Amino acid sequence: MGLTGTSTLTAAVLSAAVLFAGTVWCWPRLARRSWRAVGGRVGLLLATQLVLFVCVALAANRGFGFYASWADLLGRERGEGVVVEHTPGGADGAGGPLRVVGLARAEGLAGRAAAAGQIQRVRIVGRTTRIATPALVYLPPEYFRPRYRTRTFPVAVVLTGYPGTAEALVRGLRYPQTAHRLAAAGRMRPMVLVMLRPTVAPPRDTECVDVPGGPRTESFFAEDLPEAVRAHYRVDRAPDGWGVVGDSTGGYCALKLAMHHPGAYAAGAGMSAYYRAPVDRTTGDLYGGDRNLRHRADLWWCLENLPAPDTSLLVSSSREGENNYKDTLEFLRRVKAKGLTRISSIILDSGGHNFHTWRREIPATLRWMSGRLNAR
Repeated sequence: MGLTGTSTLTAAVLSAAVLFAGTVWCWPRLARRSWRAVGGRVGLLLATQLVLFVCVALAANRGFGFYASWADLLGRERGEGVVVEHTPGGADGAGGPLRVVGLARAEGLAGRAAAAGQIQRVRIVGRTTRIATPALVYLPPEYFRPRYRTRTFPVAVVLTGYPGTAEALVRGLRYPQTAHRLAAAGRMRPMVLVMLRPTVAPPRDTECVDVPGGPRTESFFAEDLPEAVRAHYRVDRAPDGWGVVGDSTGGYCALKLAMHHPGAYAAGAGMSAYYRAPVDRTTGDLYGGDRNLRHRADLWWCLENLPAPDTSLLVSSSREGENNYKDTLEFLRRVKAKGLTRISSIILDSGGHNFHTWRREIPATLRWMSGRLNAR
């Protein structure tokens, strides 16, 4: 029974119902003042409340995608490696550092691939960083239609927050469903979505930093990931066909990748992003005493001390409910003062740091991204 499975949540709800009914049924028998009766009442109440708490926690995790499995929850996931086939040839470049391991289903995208698109489960191993991570790749319906067989597609790399799961981008934030709906309505161009979490070395939060002696996360996203996707799919090879978007930690990573690597990503969108990497118990020592690394992870420092990158940025916040509102306004002011970098914003009247708010921002974000990326 998986952590996010329907059977697990159903079993927890049924257990809560049984305990509640049992408590009501047994309460008259436990109404005496003996130690055994008091202990029975306390035990039933605690058990019922505990199971109710488990139900709420499972439902919240299922909706927000905090943890993908029991091993992830318990900190036992270590991102084990995968076999990489390097045999040349095959449909769409079956060899290389990206391997399709299955298909994923999504509500609202049922049917033939040429009508609804397809979500593929993949494993990616970085050629230079040797980082191995799972991902989900959404291919739009046009990808499978004969009239588009010579066309390449723009790509948006979509990042979760921390810890996050790629499945949450489909089930909770509904990126593929939204992209499919907008493209079908002619409001954005068909786009390939590469969906994954920035936590490539779970349970550590590496904040998309090349950690000294540790995971070279920034290099993976800036170099290895685009290389692997280009080798396998019919996607644009030029950076003006690539963008990156994320929320929270993923939003910070998206802005940093676009600012540091305009030669890899022509656009970066940070929803509810922050602008300086935190250092806490989840990150550990990210910089190993290297001042330059610490500065590069600080987007404020980058704005003041590095040349303005020739890229497009999008930031979002809410006047009420988001802690980054004032920082976002200041970030907008500083970017505009630099002159070269193009920047846009989505500012809601109210909205918290949660899936509901980001779902309200995703349609406009995808349309913005589509307008910044070239199609061939």
